[in-house]
Amino acid sequence: MANPRSSLDALKEADARRPDFPGEHVAVLAAGLLLLMAAGRGRSFLMRTLVGAAGTALIGRAASGTGGVAKLASVLGRGAGRRFR
Repeated sequence: MANPRSSLDALKEADARRPDFPGEHVAVLAAGLLLLMAAGRGRSFLMRTLVGAAGTALIGRAASGTGGVAKLASVLGRGAGRRFR
């Protein structure tokens, strides 16, 4: 049986190598926010916890990665600096 850690590392490496599609991180951020909103309306504590964790994971995924929100913020920050000089 394969080592779960090496399988996870291989999956992460394959994900890091693949190209981003336009708007991918915005879509993932929106999905994460929708899940967090749904978690607030859940009736069961377990369901709220699981849906909230999934939403949080998606928001974290949107903020990281090769084309994440941090990269977008740096691009927007450079544009704003030129506008106010």
